[in-house]
Amino acid sequence: MNLKEIINHPNVTLLDVREEEELINEGKVPNAILIPMNEIPEKIEEIKKFSTPLVVFCRSGNRSGKVVEYLTSQGFSDIYNGGGFKDVNELLDK
Repeated sequence: MNLKEIINHPNVTLLDVREEEELINEGKVPNAILIPMNEIPEKIEEIKKFSTPLVVFCRSGNRSGKVVEYLTSQGFSDIYNGGGFKDVNELLDK
């Protein structure tokens, strides 16, 4: 599957790791769950309950790449770096 197919998968979870101010100032992705990057370690049990595939995104793809690396090291699979929120929005079927 390519990223567009993954983002539009019926069971996908979209995880936004930007800060709340960024979400307010820059815009959001419909149905995405906001957990800022610095809160990921303390929310790991909550994230384990998310349906997969899991697509992580931020403003540009840097933070989401780090979060994907971290979650993979914690045993997560079927997880993808969606890049920036604008990229994810563009790939969503509307």
